[in-house]
Amino acid sequence: MRRFHWVFFLGFVLLVFGVLVASLGWGSVKVPPEKVLAVLLHPGRPGLAEAVVVKIRLPRALGALLGGAALGVSGLLLQVFFRNPIVSPYVLGISSGASLAVGILALSTLTAGLSLTPTLLALAAFAGAFAVTAAVAVLAPRTRSVVTLLVIGLMFGYLASACTSILLAFAEKERVHGFYLWTFGSFAPMDWGKVTVLAAAGFPLLLFSFLLGKALNAYQGGEEYALSVGLNVRRFRVAVVVLSSALAGLVTAFAGPVAFIGLAVPHLARLLLRTADNRVLIPAVILLGAAVTGLCDLLARQLFCPVELPITAVTSLFGAPLVIGFLLRGKVKM
Repeated sequence: MRRFHWVFFLGFVLLVFGVLVASLGWGSVKVPPEKVLAVLLHPGRPGLAEAVVVKIRLPRALGALLGGAALGVSGLLLQVFFRNPIVSPYVLGISSGASLAVGILALSTLTAGLSLTPTLLALAAFAGAFAVTAAVAVLAPRTRSVVTLLVIGLMFGYLASACTSILLAFAEKERVHGFYLWTFGSFAPMDWGKVTVLAAAGFPLLLFSFLLGKALNAYQGGEEYALSVGLNVRRFRVAVVVLSSALAGLVTAFAGPVAFIGLAVPHLARLLLRTADNRVLIPAVILLGAAVTGLCDLLARQLFCPVELPITAVTSLFGAPLVIGFLLRGKVKM
């Protein structure tokens, strides 16, 4: 890692911290930054600021930061795995697969007596995301064109969305309303129970992604090169499919489908750090994904307060122009 990379990493850490403090302080009840820091450093004191910051805003802010980190790493893994700079969990239909699995739990009468705990939602979303990722991965070697692979991913997404729409048509009205709002994408429903599950599953997955840095670099050079340096390609593929699916499914279970973070953040990290070394990009994407998603979540709830925007609307406004600019400048490359 070069010296100027450490400067960027320090900047990313400060950016994440700044977004966290802003998320905890801004809202209908404004809490000054110094009071936010006092609450974080000395929790447990009675008062309005303590209740607003710790009980309401902190779970949502931490959920957005962890979710953004997970989506960013999932997108990076998929881009290297498919050797395609414009894939992401959202584009390949992975988020749609996770949404379908959650929809089966939330809308089906077969689960009427089932308690939808955060752990159960996370497992269901992982199963749906893994099914789509595995299907696309199996078909990838049979496709000669990158465009064909993207279309296949999109078609899986459409199939999952169609099945979800059928479930919505036959579901009870009370369930439909809640699920319909969930499909817009938002970190508003985050509470300490969901944050605990997100952190307990997300941190080990992100830690494991660090261990794949060297293998990702080898695979990025082509399968023949990866085999020549001793990489077990079959195990590597399974690890990437499971890891990317788990990260994307975990976020989708609690926040709904969130677009463009997995697509735009890895390219932003490559552009800023001027490297394709995944050992450097993985921590950068974790920090940038957290900062960008936390900022987008803050804008979603503050731009037109008291009306809250879907998180995907804000991330798309951020990500779409960014990716278009990369494409026009020829900077979207692996």
